[in-house]
Amino acid sequence: MRHRQMVGGVVLALVLAPGVPMSGHHGADTFATGTQITLKGTVTEWIWANPHCFLRFDAKDDTGTVRNWVAETQNPVSMTARGLSRSMVKAGDPVTVTIEPAKNGEPVARLLTVTLPDGRTLVAANPQPAAPAPSPQ
Repeated sequence: MRHRQMVGGVVLALVLAPGVPMSGHHGADTFATGTQITLKGTVTEWIWANPHCFLRFDAKDDTGTVRNWVAETQNPVSMTARGLSRSMVKAGDPVTVTIEPAKNGEPVARLLTVTLPDGRTLVAANPQPAAPAPSPQ
């Protein structure tokens, strides 16, 4: 009897689960959407993995200090559709990237474009529109 109740509960949960609205695992709130910066740097790592690919690169900031940036982009399937591949970017490659930086000033960003050593510029993501200003209360 207990087994039958458990099976019934699992079946009920599976039937009802699709009706429960699911929210995305995150959005672009971390990034200064609408703000783009372009940096020249050197790739330290190209992480080709689900659920997101990441480009790690060293670039100098306004003070001349080298910072290691981590730029998030889409999943490998989306990156392949945009012309990128696992082997296209290697540690040591000089790149020019356009990013939407993190709002908090950390060297974290959303990757928009990357220009490779051979001169090809690939679009990793389309820029997000700037967040609307809060309405006055």
